[in-house]
Amino acid sequence: MLKFEWFEGTHSPEYRDALSIREKVFIKEQNVDVALEIDGEDDQRWHIVGYLNEQPVATSRVYFIKPNVLKIQRVAVSKAVRGQHIGLQLMQNVEKWAIEQGAKELILSAQDTVIPFYEKLGFNIANEVGYMDANILHHDMAKSLKPKSNSFNEVF
Repeated sequence: MLKFEWFEGTHSPEYRDALSIREKVFIKEQNVDVALEIDGEDDQRWHIVGYLNEQPVATSRVYFIKPNVLKIQRVAVSKAVRGQHIGLQLMQNVEKWAIEQGAKELILSAQDTVIPFYEKLGFNIANEVGYMDANILHHDMAKSLKPKSNSFNEVF
């Protein structure tokens, strides 16, 4: 069974689980520099970790850049469980939490290889010209939120 845990900052056991997933996905798989991935911002962010059969398999971190605009970062799903809609469920939880916190818009910086995933979730490309981040091509994306949105249920 998949369950999600939210926490703030870096002082919880779940934070180690989030870091473990990020290290495997970003540092080992994608060769992102450790200094870029572990950027010193985690202590001021909210984090979510997804556990499948009590094993950490997905994570993200978020923060408000404006009172009603939530930025999503560090979305990662363990390689062994990709293709099982865990990323979808992670993003459903992030969107639900964002709405509960009063967010009206979600923004993120998507690696170009996963833009179709985010488009299926209702995100739109915000800038036509991409940019390099950690030697990976990215585009900014945004999604307007409506309270009690059913957008995820309509996607799959």
